[in-house]
Amino acid sequence: MAKDRVEKKEKKEKRKSVDASGVKKEKKSRKSDVTAVLNEIEDAAPGAVAVDADGDVIVDADVVAESAAIPIGALVPFANPLCDEKATKKVLKTVKKAAKQKCLKRGVKEVVKAVRKTTPADPATAQVAAPAIVVLAADISPMDVISHIPVLCEDHNIPYVFLPSRAELGAAGSTKRPTSVVMVTPTAGKKGEEKDDEWDEAYKELNKLVVKQGQHVKV
Repeated sequence: MAKDRVEKKEKKEKRKSVDASGVKKEKKSRKSDVTAVLNEIEDAAPGAVAVDADGDVIVDADVVAESAAIPIGALVPFANPLCDEKATKKVLKTVKKAAKQKCLKRGVKEVVKAVRKTTPADPATAQVAAPAIVVLAADISPMDVISHIPVLCEDHNIPYVFLPSRAELGAAGSTKRPTSVVMVTPTAGKKGEEKDDEWDEAYKELNKLVVKQGQHVKV
């Protein structure tokens, strides 16, 4: 009788051990699956996954949305004028310089606000020295995000141009995120700041390039 009790106790403890082992394996499997998913999110949208002070994982939905995959060639239909590869390199190079000179505004909200504040220039004057230059990304979805900007630029006689990649535009503008639009200005807008002749020349060259691109707009 005592032997039966011992055997029953051993079987019970063995079952508990097996159950605990199974739970651990399941938890480990789930943890592995979660880690894999988080890794996929981070690969698709760099900067989307972060860990807070308490060690909790946070996923930034805005970053994921901004970095949503868009098929190659899926450019907005109004991307006009659109830079070719050679012109794109020149524009991105100047955008990098603008970021260093602090002569760059980024994002739809900031650019639209700046354009509206800009006094409309004379069309002839804008050909030589525009008050600002707007650079847009053509691979934006939904297109309504930037569809109003070209019209706004035309109302203020501000030249604009499209580039094929928002990722490249964001990188040139010294941001980790893809950027839909930037605005390049001739000065940093700070009073008492000395004028940089090198940047002045670079801005004029960009102005000339964008105006030239605009002369070949496809209808």
